[in-house]
Amino acid sequence: PTSDLRNRITNCNTMADAAIEELYREAFTDRTITPDENAELISTLQSLQSIKDGSSSPPALTPDKLVWLRASAFRIGCEYLADGDNEDVEDPRDENVKLLKTINAVVHALETTCLLPSLEEDGGEDFSKASAEELFKSLYETEDEVGEEDEDGPVISREEANALQEFLTNEATRPPLSVLIWLRSTAFRLGSQYLDEENDKAKNVALLRSINVIVHTVESTCMKPKPLELDFPPSHTPDANTDFATAVQTIWNLDANRLAPHKDYKMDVQSSKHPSHKYDAADEPLFTYVNRQVFQRPTFRAFANLLDNYSAYTGEEEEVSAHELRENKAFLNAVMETAPMKYCHRFCLAKGVEYGGDAIPEDEDGFKRVLNSIWFELYSRSGGRGRRRKMDSSGFEHVFVGEVKNDQVSGFHNWIMFYLEEKRGNIDYRGYIKPRSRESTAETNGDDPVLTLQFSWNGVEKFVGTSFIGVSPEFELALYTIVFLAGEEENIVTLDTGNGEAFDLNVKCHKYDRDSKVGSCYVEALAHYEE
Repeated sequence: PTSDLRNRITNCNTMADAAIEELYREAFTDRTITPDENAELISTLQSLQSIKDGSSSPPALTPDKLVWLRASAFRIGCEYLADGDNEDVEDPRDENVKLLKTINAVVHALETTCLLPSLEEDGGEDFSKASAEELFKSLYETEDEVGEEDEDGPVISREEANALQEFLTNEATRPPLSVLIWLRSTAFRLGSQYLDEENDKAKNVALLRSINVIVHTVESTCMKPKPLELDFPPSHTPDANTDFATAVQTIWNLDANRLAPHKDYKMDVQSSKHPSHKYDAADEPLFTYVNRQVFQRPTFRAFANLLDNYSAYTGEEEEVSAHELRENKAFLNAVMETAPMKYCHRFCLAKGVEYGGDAIPEDEDGFKRVLNSIWFELYSRSGGRGRRRKMDSSGFEHVFVGEVKNDQVSGFHNWIMFYLEEKRGNIDYRGYIKPRSRESTAETNGDDPVLTLQFSWNGVEKFVGTSFIGVSPEFELALYTIVFLAGEEENIVTLDTGNGEAFDLNVKCHKYDRDSKVGSCYVEALAHYEE
């Protein structure tokens, strides 16, 4: 990549993912990368971790997106595979070997930028490079059970991937630190030997996917993400005078994990309706597609793990297991490695807000304890005293998971929960509800990141509710934490979505348990218009 490309990426306001993909295509164009270009690539990737003063774009590269970053390198690399029909290439196989070396260089740059080794100096007593190579080769073999060549090329099964993971983590066979880079480069080197002799592109695509599986397994077992270190520029640094509306827009701009409509997910909003009408204005589901790979991102994965920890009905005592406590902790650890939550923490410190009569802790571990108390500590929503008082609710359950109280759905303001429940057949989407303001000039469609809708959940009605669509768990947690700690009960803001449209929103917060817990947090869409 050239310095000009780096400038174009860091100065533009394109989506972060598009910037990374442009960088990859620049690297793969001639299927060759020199040492100087490799050093420039690493420098460019490191620069994409920063935030430019005044920018409305998030950092393009963060360690928590590594799975997507690497998978995208392989996916885009497949576009540059040469085949026998390419008249401009004298030796397609040689070009494909060069391409694999280039992809290896890109993956090395990603690892250098995003990961740290987790291996110990000494490996297991039974580890050897020869045994690792033998295992890698067995994964690339394309003969089926009867010894015939598999027409689809090499495909690594889940069982084979698990066997590789066992090899890399077993006390006897785990590799030493000294072979970490060798493991990944060997996956590529041996993989190049299995390029199809007839240059069949479909088979070579299957090979690249197999190499990606091996590299992913090596990274997930032998490396760990670098802690996210962000230097907020003046435009993103809160102070005592920073207002709530500015904070909301800033965490929106910092949401590097927000999904792209029509690419990462697709919605069919269908018809509108009035919230008091009981007819079904939508025959089909709301979500027609969500890229399952996004659930490999740490915050999405940790968030999804929490959604089955609750009983939906108020009045039923919640029982929290040690495993569920660990999942809560893992989620808070994951979100605090993101820009929106780091900004949330700094905003609360800058505003001098208190919780429980004490100042917000400056250290992140202390702030996590505050978050745990606000969101995960149980309280009684159904009421009652003494033995009749059931600890049946929490802020997280109400806002993100949803509850059933008095035969109506209460809370349930999260799009991920909606998608997963709709996919299971538990949600019946009934149609969308337009903002009431006459200033609303924009049409509701599948691009909208805010949607007011009606649905039933397991046969219980939610007559009107508003959810952000496609945003990351850390964005919503940051937004609602800020409004709980530093906002009012109702907070009117204008959100510039960055796609030529804006929403006037009322961010609402209701506190519970002597104002120590989130009772509910959600947004109301007041107006939706084109800028």
